[in-house]
Amino acid sequence: MSDWLSIPDIIAQWGYWGVALLMFIETIFPPIPSEIIMPLAGIAAGQGKFDLWLMVLAGTTGAMAGNIVWFIIAWKLGLARFERFLLRFGRILTLDETEILRGRHLFERYGGGIVGVGRVIPTVRSLVSIPAGLVRMNVRRFLIYSTLGTALWTLGLALAGYFLGQRFDEIDKVLGPLSTAVIVVVLATYLYRVIMWDRLRSRRNEA
Repeated sequence: MSDWLSIPDIIAQWGYWGVALLMFIETIFPPIPSEIIMPLAGIAAGQGKFDLWLMVLAGTTGAMAGNIVWFIIAWKLGLARFERFLLRFGRILTLDETEILRGRHLFERYGGGIVGVGRVIPTVRSLVSIPAGLVRMNVRRFLIYSTLGTALWTLGLALAGYFLGQRFDEIDKVLGPLSTAVIVVVLATYLYRVIMWDRLRSRRNEA
């Protein structure tokens, strides 16, 4: 935990604004994990220094600000430009036109659910704004489902810190391995798709 000693200081000194700022940065730059920020915010609330619900509101607001930034960037890029980019770098991204079309249909039909569920999955929660923006998902639906999922995530982490108090290691014993497992699975899947790219693409074209 020594790598994150500055986070309690920021929360202690800046309070709700500090939590909002940290969660905004976490969404833009995922290596600063919400799994550290919000439990520490919950601990501070459990010690009577801050209000728990305002901590959750601050964390949700900061994370949503970051989500909106990614959504706008992807929206501005647009799917047409992204598809042209794929023609040159499809193997690196392990995506082709067929999968983009499939993803577009999924977001048109289940976009709200995909975004809402994605917000409570470590690692994925910071990235799901990008495909939503690329397919130009309905802004209102994006905001509603993103806010619900993000609020649920920040509330759960804050409550864990609030009730477990100083036993922060107990939170990390669960969320730490879970986050690592998700990252390992995502990385392994990516490497497999890069290595098997030509064969996988041939199968999709035959189908």
